[in-house]
Amino acid sequence: MTETAYDLINHLVIDDEPFAYVDLARMLSSAQLSKLPYSIRILLENVARCSPQALPSVLARATGQGPDCEVPFQPNRLMFHDTTCLPALADFAGMRDVVAELGGDPEAMNPLIPAVLTIDHSVIVEHYAEEDAVERNLDIDFRRNSERYRFIKWAQKSLTNFGVIPPGTGIIHQMNMEALAQVVWESTTEDGQRLLHPDDMVATDSHTPMINAIGVLGWGVGGLEGQAAMVGEPVPISFPKVVGIRVTNALRPGVTATDLSLHVAEILRKRSVVGKFVEFTGPGVSALSWAARGTVANMAPEYGATVVFFPFDNETLSYLKLSGRSPQLCRKVMSYMSAQPLWRRDELVEPEFDELINLDLADIEPSVAGPHQPHQRQKLSNAAASFHQEVMGGGKLITAPVQQSFFEPSFGQSITHGAVVMSAITSCTNTANPAQMIQAGLLARKARKLGVQRKPWVKTSLSPGSRVVADYLKEANLLEDFSALGFDLAGFGCMTCIGNSGSLEEHVDTFADQGLKGVVVLSGNRNFEGRVNPKIPAGYLASPALCVAYAIAGTIDIDLQSDALTTDGDGNPVFLRDLMPSDTEIAEQAAKAVKPEFFQQRLAKVWEGTHHWQALSAEGSVQFPWSPDSTYLRRPQYLADIAREPKTSLAISGARTLMVLGDNVTTDHISPAYSIPADSLAGQWLLERGEDPADLNQYSTRRSNHEVMLRGAFTNKSVKNLQLGDNQPGLGVWAWNADHSACLPLYEAAKSYAALQTPMVVFAGINYGAGSSRDWAAKAQALLGVKAVVAQSIERIHRSNLIGMGVIPLQFKNGQSVTDLDLQGEERFDFLGLDALVVGDNRVTLIIHRGNGDQQQVDLGVRLDSLQEILYLMHGGVLPFVIRKVVARTTH
Repeated sequence: MTETAYDLINHLVIDDEPFAYVDLARMLSSAQLSKLPYSIRILLENVARCSPQALPSVLARATGQGPDCEVPFQPNRLMFHDTTCLPALADFAGMRDVVAELGGDPEAMNPLIPAVLTIDHSVIVEHYAEEDAVERNLDIDFRRNSERYRFIKWAQKSLTNFGVIPPGTGIIHQMNMEALAQVVWESTTEDGQRLLHPDDMVATDSHTPMINAIGVLGWGVGGLEGQAAMVGEPVPISFPKVVGIRVTNALRPGVTATDLSLHVAEILRKRSVVGKFVEFTGPGVSALSWAARGTVANMAPEYGATVVFFPFDNETLSYLKLSGRSPQLCRKVMSYMSAQPLWRRDELVEPEFDELINLDLADIEPSVAGPHQPHQRQKLSNAAASFHQEVMGGGKLITAPVQQSFFEPSFGQSITHGAVVMSAITSCTNTANPAQMIQAGLLARKARKLGVQRKPWVKTSLSPGSRVVADYLKEANLLEDFSALGFDLAGFGCMTCIGNSGSLEEHVDTFADQGLKGVVVLSGNRNFEGRVNPKIPAGYLASPALCVAYAIAGTIDIDLQSDALTTDGDGNPVFLRDLMPSDTEIAEQAAKAVKPEFFQQRLAKVWEGTHHWQALSAEGSVQFPWSPDSTYLRRPQYLADIAREPKTSLAISGARTLMVLGDNVTTDHISPAYSIPADSLAGQWLLERGEDPADLNQYSTRRSNHEVMLRGAFTNKSVKNLQLGDNQPGLGVWAWNADHSACLPLYEAAKSYAALQTPMVVFAGINYGAGSSRDWAAKAQALLGVKAVVAQSIERIHRSNLIGMGVIPLQFKNGQSVTDLDLQGEERFDFLGLDALVVGDNRVTLIIHRGNGDQQQVDLGVRLDSLQEILYLMHGGVLPFVIRKVVARTTH
C-alpha cells in the first residue's frame, strides 16, 4: 500500500486482534456507494490501495462525473495451468538468460506476487470405462511429461513466490474455489499493520470468472499479461461498463444450473458485452446456490464478458463453511464484509447499472447448446434438428432421416450420422456442482436397476474437477452406478473439454475416417468444431445427467423429452422421465454426502501430489540448463536478439497478406491443443528427432517448444485461407509464398516472406481469437512474422495477447470487412498513424498498393486501453519490456 492511501485507512478488531483496511466510506458518501455495483466497489478499493494516483479519475468515472479512464488493476495473486505456465516458466528462464546477457542480475527476475500453478491440462482420456483408469492415465501422463514436470520442479526450487498443485489433484478453477480463494485477503503494510482487503486475482484461463461465484473479483488474462502481473506490472483495463442481470423467482423443478448458464450465454452473446462486467442482482440471486453461480460465472468468456460477478452474501458464507474454511477466516470475512458495503442483502437498495436485463428464473427450461458454439442453445426437442441443419445441411434445414449407416457386428446394430460417439462428464463447468453430479449419479443408478447400458460405440468418461467430488460420490455409493454405465473415473484434470479426449472407440475411429459425422456430448463449456477431437465435427454442451442420458440413447437424433432412450431387459421403453431423480432426492443425497471434512482432508494434501510426482526430482539454479536435444523445452525464439533499447517507430510499410480468414476463427483454430498427427509438419519434426510415434503427445504439452508450435499453427482442418477459395491443397491453412509462385503450408509460406524481411498482415472477420486464453495463438502469429491483424472484431484476451507480442490489433470501421477489399494476394500495404497512438480510440489509415499501380485508402481503428499497452507495442511485447526494466533496475 502506498503512502497516499493512508488517509483512507480505518480499523477494526477481530478476535481481539487489530486490523486495518482501506475504507470505501472515506471515498464516497453512503448514497453514492449504494448506487455502485459491488464489482466496481472492489475495483475502487484495489485502485485506492495499490494505485492511489489513479484514484481521482477512477472515482470521477465511477460516480458519473468524469470521462472513461484507465484502471490499473493490481491483483494480489495469480494462477496458471500447465499449458500456460510451462511456456511462462520457459519465458522466465529465457528472460533470466537475456537479463544476464545484457548485464543485469538474472536473480531479480522473480515473481513479486504469489503465483500458483495447477497442473491439470496434460492428462488424456486414454483409459476409460475401467476401474483403474485414473492410475493408468496418470502413468502415461508422467511417462510422456516427466521432462516438463522436472522443469516445473526446477522452477519451484529456483523461483520465489511460486507454488505448484501437482497432477492428479484437480483443475485450476475448482482448486481456486475449494482451496486457494480467501474472499478476504490479509497483507502487511510497510509500517507493520495487518491490512485486510478483498481477495482479487487473475489467472491465465479464460474461465477464471468462475471464482466470481463466491464474491472474488477475478478474470482471465493471457499468459503474457499473467507474466507481467507476476513481476508487479498492473493489469490495465478500461473502466468497465456493468451490465446488471436482475433475477426473480427460482428455477423450476428439474431445471439445472447448466440450463441457466446456457440461457445466459445465449442472451448475452446477442448483446455487446465484450470487455464489460456482468453482475447479478435482484431477489432471485438468493435462490441460486453457490454451485449454480459457479456454473453460470464459468461461462463468461462464451459471450465475452470480463467477469460475471455474484456479490458476497449469506450463500457465499455457507460455502466457506461447507468447504472447510477455518472459523477464524469466516469471522474475518464476516467482519470485513460488514465493515465495507460489500455484503449483499436482499433488503438493501439495489445498485444502478449501465444496462439492466430482467431474467425470470422460472422461464428457464432444460437445454443443450450446439452443434458448434456455446451460445447455440437448443431446446431438447430441437437438438436433432440443429444437427441436421448445421452439420448435415450446411445451414439448410434437413428433416429427413440420415440414411448412410456404418455397421460393426460387436455393436449389434448400425450407427448413422449423429451418433453420440463420446459422452464426457468433464471437469470445468459443472463438476464443482454437487447437485448436478449427484443428479447424474442417481440417474445412472436408476438406469442400472433397469439393466440399461450405454451404447457400445460411446466413449464415456468421468473426470471431476477435484478429488472432493470423488469423495462425496463415493460416500453416496454413486461411483458404482456411474461405473455400471461406463462413466468410471478417468482422471482429475481438464481432459475432454480441452481436447485431451484421446482416441475414439476403435471401430468408430475407422468409421470417422470413412465419413461418419459423430457427436460429442460433454458437460463442459466449449464445443467448437474439432476442439474435443479432430474427428468429431459436432459437439453439444449438456448437464452431467444429460451426458449420461445421451450415452444411453447413443444418438443426438432424439427428443429426450418425448422419445424413449432405449429399452429395458424386457423390451419396455425407457424414457428420460423414468430415470431423472427429483430435486428432493438430489437435495437429500447432497445433504448426507457433501461434508466439510472432505474439503479439509484434501486441502491438507493439495501440495503433495501422487507417488508419480513425489518420485521426480530436479536441482535449482539461477539459469536453466537448456538441452539442445530436448523436444519439449527450447529457449524461446521470441527472446532472441533483444537489444537494450526499444525501437523508435511502429510504422509498417511494404507489408503483404499472409492469409485471409473468415468469422469466428478461435484460438483453437490458430493454435490447436489436440494430439499431434504423425503426418503433420510438427509430427514429422518430432519423428526426425527420435520420438516414438505413440508419444507425440498433444500440442498443449509442447508449448515450450516453438519449433513444434509454429509448425502446428493454423492446422485445424476447419480453418481455411479464403484467398485460395475452394482449392485448398491440404488440411489447415495454406498460403502463397512471397513471389506468388507456389502455394505452401502456412509455416513454409511464411518463411519465404521472413527471408525477405517482409512484414505480414492477417485479415479476419468477426470474433477473431474467441475461445481459450491461449498466448500461443498470438506468439505463433508474431513468430511467423505477422506485424498486424486487421479484423472486424477481436476477442478481449486475444487482443491483449497480440499486443503482448507486439502485434497491432486493428479493426475495420464503418461496417467494412475484408471482402470489400477484393484482395488478390499481390498487394502491398502501408499503415499510417501508428507512431501517434494514444490511450483510447485511434485512427489508422491503410494504404493498399495494388499490382496495377492503383491505390486505395481504408480507415481502420485501434483501441488501446492504457499507456502500458502502448509501451508493450513500442518494446515489441511484454517480455522485452520486462527484460529492459529489470536490466535498468539491476545494472549500475
